Amino acid sequence: MKRIAIFASGSGTNAENIIKYFHGNKFAEVVLVFSNNPNAFVLERASGLNVKSVVFNKKQLKDPNWAAQNVYNLDLDLIVLAGFLWKFPAHLLQQFKNKVLNIHPALLPKYGGKGMYGSHVHKAVVANQESESGITIHYVNEHYDEGAVIFQAKCFVLETDTFNELAAKIHELESKHFPVVIHNILAENG
Repeated sequence: MKRIAIFASGSGTNAENIIKYFHGNKFAEVVLVFSNNPNAFVLERASGLNVKSVVFNKKQLKDPNWAAQNVYNLDLDLIVLAGFLWKFPAHLLQQFKNKVLNIHPALLPKYGGKGMYGSHVHKAVVANQESESGITIHYVNEHYDEGAVIFQAKCFVLETDTFNELAAKIHELESKHFPVVIHNILAENG
């Protein structure tokens, strides 16, 4: 069975969706949720779905010894960043080469980079009167939102859309596509 770990910083709707998607099947499972935020609702979601979680701080994440004790030993096939707001450290990217992916709530390369997440992205898209937006699922590298694109899905942005209305459209795309893309990547990589 394929083993997935999720890193998340906030509410955890994508994490919950991924956990539920793989729950009870014999192909893959989410074995652990990591969070840098001890108050993140993702921890409650994980607990409610019987998935263990680990809370860590920035010093721990940057420490290869901490990673060796808490991440490397999990025999992971994939690490999924689902609303994780910190830059992922080089030592983890090296250990899990081409096995760390992220979802971004815009059509990269537009609206990517440091500070461009969640409502910040949607407000910028609406303010710039873009006609479309969407999601990008990409591999993670040492730069924010610059890893190789795996998948994109688009939605129209109406002139009357508020950033909250756009956020709802993006969330719908995330829910529909993120678990399926994860499944496909795991299947392709044997």
